[in-house]
Amino acid sequence: MATALDQRFLLASLVMTLSLSSIHITMAARHLLQTQPTIPPLPKVALPPLPAMPTMPTATTLPPLPATPLPTLPTALPTLPKPTLPPLLSTQMPTLPAVPKVTPPPLPVSSLPNIPMTIPSIPTIPTMMPTIPLLSPPPSTTSP
Repeated sequence: MATALDQRFLLASLVMTLSLSSIHITMAARHLLQTQPTIPPLPKVALPPLPAMPTMPTATTLPPLPATPLPTLPTALPTLPKPTLPPLLSTQMPTLPAVPKVTPPPLPVSSLPNIPMTIPSIPTIPTMMPTIPLLSPPPSTTSP
């Protein structure tokens, strides 16, 4: 079982280890931030020249559009034939038989349990602790 001295030593060594490791990490990060990396210069690449913009034709050089006459629409609509439906069959619905009335049997009378309507009182908590003769000091015989 570990004693209090062992626990204190373990805690102190843990704090010391964390402190030293954080110092080393801080120094390494500072060293990396202070060093300037050397970047080699990239070679310059010459781009080829862009092609010249093509010339757009003007309105005078375009040929005229052909003039085609529009077709004429008919003025009178053709008449459609009238649809004829066959006559509906007149069938009478069959009569349903009458359902006899049935009376349900009476339910058995069962009494429900009585539910108390009053809330029982909560017992009071004693304000004084009982004294145990073995644990209490003896009464003093002299008054101060």
